[in-house]
Amino acid sequence: MTQFTNVTVEKKANVYFDGKVTSRTVLFADGTKKTLGIMLPGEYEFSTSQKEEMDFSAGKLEYKLQGQDWKSIDGEGAFIVPANEKFQLKVHTVADYCCTYFNE
Repeated sequence: MTQFTNVTVEKKANVYFDGKVTSRTVLFADGTKKTLGIMLPGEYEFSTSQKEEMDFSAGKLEYKLQGQDWKSIDGEGAFIVPANEKFQLKVHTVADYCCTYFNE
């Protein structure tokens, strides 16, 4: 999906790591929540409260889920993060992402 229609976008940005990671929240009529954002090069650790999919449309990065080895994305790619877990990122070039949150 390259475009979202009939959504509400929250005006205030989500800003992390001194502005190196930013996103905007997109809310759908069915209750689905996504964030669209940009990550600048750097190393980051995030924690989740619910299951989420990190979907990258551009960028070069490595990611590490708990208990797994480092994996790479160069351009497009996605991965699922279970609820209540941490994951690490090493972002090498500006990364464009969409995060989808699941109510499971």
